[in-house]
Amino acid sequence: MVALKYVIVGVVVVVVVAAALVLLPTLHRVPVQYVGSPSGYEAFVPSGQTINYNGHTDPTGTLILSNGNTIQNAVWDGKYAGTIIQNHNQIVQLNNQFVGQTDPVNNQPYVPLQDFYVIKGQVPIQQATLNGQTYYVVETNKINPANIAGFYTYSPWVPKFEVAINTPGTYAAVLPGNSPVFQWTNTTGTVAYQTKIYQQYSNFFGGDVLVPTNGPIISYGTTSSPFGSALFNFITPQQVYNPSS
Repeated sequence: MVALKYVIVGVVVVVVVAAALVLLPTLHRVPVQYVGSPSGYEAFVPSGQTINYNGHTDPTGTLILSNGNTIQNAVWDGKYAGTIIQNHNQIVQLNNQFVGQTDPVNNQPYVPLQDFYVIKGQVPIQQATLNGQTYYVVETNKINPANIAGFYTYSPWVPKFEVAINTPGTYAAVLPGNSPVFQWTNTTGTVAYQTKIYQQYSNFFGGDVLVPTNGPIISYGTTSSPFGSALFNFITPQQVYNPSS
């Protein structure tokens, strides 16, 4: 009778352990690889979705490489993960507040803006399969914090920003308060003023432009974090943009 009792208890323990293993997320990882160019700029664009990875919450999105190729289902893991989630939520909140209203300077409607995070140099990623879904995890703890900075601009312009920042001769400039660009009746003028508005309601900065060697300028702003010094020329432009030059 005593032996039978121990057998029954043993079966219960096995069943409980087996059930616990079924409930745990299955994770399979492969070695870290480096993507992008050693001298280029790659960009992570958060989607607004998050994933529980290694016991903490990470933002997911798209990784845009310096050659224009994209990696979907990217996960930002490590330093600044929480900051990026907060920044993106703030951008969404500001979009909900202002998109649909009219820019009082050029009388055009405000447009949805998107935050993104530029990495100078190659990006270490690790392919991981979680519950049957493949993700590409950006191992940010292997990246020098000085090589990471946050930006925001009109959503469709993010790939164009990536092209421009990777094109030799492109430079960044700041718009003075009386710049005629704010009065332009196009999206460039709208975004330029909109970033200045968002600056008033957040910890973001606005009123900068990326000036490519060819093509129109790109209005953008920056986040207060991450704020890597290797991207100093783009997060704190030293030139003033003059449309007549």
